[in-house]
Amino acid sequence: MHETYDRDILQLVEPAGIAAAINPRLGIVGGGQLAKMTALAGLQLGCDVVVLERNNYSPAANLASHSLVGDWNSPEALLKLAAQVDVVTLENEFVEAASLRALEECGYRLFPTARSIALVQDKLVQKQTLAAAGLRVPRFEAVASVGEVERAGAKFGWPLLLKARRDAYDGKGNATVRRASDAGAAWTKLGGDEGRELFVEEFCHFSTELAVVIARGRNGETATYPVVETTQLDHICHVVMAPARVPLDVAARATEVARQAVAAVGAVGTFGVELFLMNPAEIVVNELAPRVHNSGHCTIEACVCSQFENHVRAVLGWPLGDTRMVAPAAVMVNLLGARKGAGRPVGIEQALAIPGAHVHIYGKAMSGAGRKMGHVTALGATTDEALAIARRAAAEIRFGGKP
Repeated sequence: MHETYDRDILQLVEPAGIAAAINPRLGIVGGGQLAKMTALAGLQLGCDVVVLERNNYSPAANLASHSLVGDWNSPEALLKLAAQVDVVTLENEFVEAASLRALEECGYRLFPTARSIALVQDKLVQKQTLAAAGLRVPRFEAVASVGEVERAGAKFGWPLLLKARRDAYDGKGNATVRRASDAGAAWTKLGGDEGRELFVEEFCHFSTELAVVIARGRNGETATYPVVETTQLDHICHVVMAPARVPLDVAARATEVARQAVAAVGAVGTFGVELFLMNPAEIVVNELAPRVHNSGHCTIEACVCSQFENHVRAVLGWPLGDTRMVAPAAVMVNLLGARKGAGRPVGIEQALAIPGAHVHIYGKAMSGAGRKMGHVTALGATTDEALAIARRAAAEIRFGGKP
């Protein structure tokens, strides 16, 4: 079923062959690659999937039993989605928490809850919540002017991170301010002159970036994946290595910190927790993501039960699956667009010819510089073996040709 939302009107188009809804029905707000991989996991478990997206075309739409096109911040569109499903979940944290509350107020099931989204989607509120739970986070404060950024730099030291409180991801909405004279340009770049709410946090001189993916059920049951090590460039994840190459006691502390972090926001579903490993062996929480996470994509091949399947299980109230790895090591390499152009991959045949390379193409219509277009995962007896396979396959694939 495909639905098109035009401002205050929802028009329904029913394709042939759609049977009456007899299976569990999962609604997903957002239709990107995270929704696509979640939908695949739901379909494997016999779910009918309904997707609400802003655009007529989205990666998840061709997998959905039903599809709505509409403004996900519109309570009316959200309620239309909720009326067709047993539970609503999200692939991103950008939907207004106030709009999501309308679902709960009408008695519909939403996981993560509107409260959880509210605590996470505003990154200043997120930092305040984590700090109040006794977790170590970088020092931070709200800023309302370039002068306040400069004063924060004098207090915290340079460089300093200037961040948007809302709707920032993959480096969009972050700026590294290296000296007081750079504050004005960073403020303008992030929209401070237009009234966008910003905050600053101290720059962490970490030794390693880590991440933990945790699935948390409605009853508080948790399933924790192995701690992974990530490589970031320009605030965009490039490589994920599982398990992280850290001592076992460090991995255990990182896991416990991640558990406390998701509990602090009342998580239900799969969440990603980004961490800094500081010297000497101190764990600092960088950010939370209230959804399936890029650092967990390797779990599709690397673990008994993927982060996507466990997200479906969690939000539907089902028992969580086994998170153990099926190989000693796994590596995921993101496939990033090089330039604006067509989303069709070039070189996929060569990548698929490499033994052990698991290629995932998201099916986005258009590429862009740094845009996540797919990923490659490889398993191995060692991290180096898996990394070599994944990088070799990833190097064959390119995006951004002429439409």
